[in-house]
Amino acid sequence: MAGSDDDSARRTPSLPWTVRVQLAALALAHRSDGSIRRLLFSLGDLKVGATPRASSGVRSSDVTVDASRGLWARVFSPSSAGSAADAAPAPVVVYFHGGGFVLFSAASRPYDAFCRSLCRDLGAVVVSVNYRLAPEHRFPAAYDDGVAALRYLDAANALPVPVDLSSCFLAGDSAGGNIAHHVAQRWASAAATSPPARLRIAGAVLIQPFFGGEERTAAEVELDRVSALSVAATDHYWREFLPEGATRDHEAARVCGEGVQRAEAFPPAMVVVGGFDLLKDWQARYVEALRGKGKPVRVVEYPDAVHGFHAFPELADSGKLVEEMKLFVQEHRS
Repeated sequence: MAGSDDDSARRTPSLPWTVRVQLAALALAHRSDGSIRRLLFSLGDLKVGATPRASSGVRSSDVTVDASRGLWARVFSPSSAGSAADAAPAPVVVYFHGGGFVLFSAASRPYDAFCRSLCRDLGAVVVSVNYRLAPEHRFPAAYDDGVAALRYLDAANALPVPVDLSSCFLAGDSAGGNIAHHVAQRWASAAATSPPARLRIAGAVLIQPFFGGEERTAAEVELDRVSALSVAATDHYWREFLPEGATRDHEAARVCGEGVQRAEAFPPAMVVVGGFDLLKDWQARYVEALRGKGKPVRVVEYPDAVHGFHAFPELADSGKLVEEMKLFVQEHRS
C-alpha cells in the first residue's frame, strides 16, 4: 500500500472544471478554522425525494426505522428484482453517507445518485441510513443508529423485494466508513452473546474512511487543502462528534493498532484509498491493524483520487469503484 512519501503529495490533482467548482463551493462553506457556514452549506446541499416509480432500473422509498429518534432510511431496489416467483433473493448493502458526522443526509443528491448506481450495478438492495448528526447528536449516536438499522432489517420484513440477509454488506465513505467499521464490530460483539440473528455481515467496504489521532501524519501535512478537505475541517468534525473534552485519540477516531478490537469476528474488508486524500496514512494504519489480526483486507487504491471522488460520476475512478464493489460483493456473498 502506497504511503505519503510518493510524489502525489507534490502534485496537484487533475480534475474537470465541474468537479473543481463543486469542491471549491464545499471549501467555501467552511471558515478558516474549519467550522461550517451552515446557511451557505444548506443552500448547496440539494435534496431529492424517493422515486417509487422505477427510474433507470431502480425504485426507491423511505422507511421509518425508529420514529422515537427520527431515524429513517432510503431503500433502493432493482425494478426487475422479484418480478419472477423464483427470483433469487438479492444481497443487501447498508450504506452510511459521509460528511464528518455533521453534514449531508441520505436524501442529499450525490448520495441518492451513488446509492442508485450501487443498486443498479450490483443488483443489490441498498439501504441508505439517515443517521442522526452531530453536534446535536454526538458519539455514539451514529453508531447506535447503525446498529438499530441492522436490527430493523433483521426483525422486519419490510423490504420491497426478497433479500438474502446472510449476504448483508456494510459500506460507507469518510465518516460513513468509520461508522461501518464500528457498527461491524458492535454487531460481531453482540452475535457472540445474543441469540443468532438472521442478518450476517458478509463484508465491509470502507471508502476513504475517516480515522484520526492527535498526531499529524505526513499526508495530513502535505495534502492539507489540496482539495475541499482540510486539517482544520477534520479537527472541527471531531470536536463536534466526540464527547465533550475528548481528544482525537478517542477510540472512535484512532482506529488503528490496539484500537481494532474484537477483530476475530470482523468480516472481510475492502478499503478504498485516494492518493490525494490527507486521511490516507490513517487508512494505511487501519489496514495494517486488521491484517495484524489476521483479517482479510482488500486495498483498492486510486493514485489520482481526492477525498470524496466517488460522488462525482464524471470521474472515471468513480465508475471503477462501483465495479470493484461489485466484484467484492460477488466474492463474499453467501
